[in-house]
Amino acid sequence: MAHWLVKEEPTHYSFDDFVRDKGTLWNGVHNALALRHLKSMRRGEEGFYYHTGDERAIVGTFRVAGRPEPDPEDDRGSWRIPLKPGVRLPRPVPLAELRPDPSMRAFDLVRISRLSIMPVAEPIWKAILRRSRTAP
Repeated sequence: MAHWLVKEEPTHYSFDDFVRDKGTLWNGVHNALALRHLKSMRRGEEGFYYHTGDERAIVGTFRVAGRPEPDPEDDRGSWRIPLKPGVRLPRPVPLAELRPDPSMRAFDLVRISRLSIMPVAEPIWKAILRRSRTAP
């Protein structure tokens, strides 16, 4: 089963907003690679919720709640997918903590930090969950 990471500016739609709303239709993606990733997401898969901007940290998890579909409200040809919030991580994992780690070099968050949706390999998924439970 695949894992994912989605990025959002916390002043626009924070993890707390996501939890309060009990889910959302993730949309507004126009980058071709990010759209390809969105279209690859499948019901039941999990991902990380990442706060961009000043925070730049993985703060929580989500679960894919349905199938990707064309977004009828976006005339630029975007797609959308329903996501449900998972849990807030015990400790946010900042990008600055991941960058110097050689085991994270292949992670798109480190390599292509502007991409809004990206896959997360199983070893990286597990390493980030471990990091979230320990002090930096």
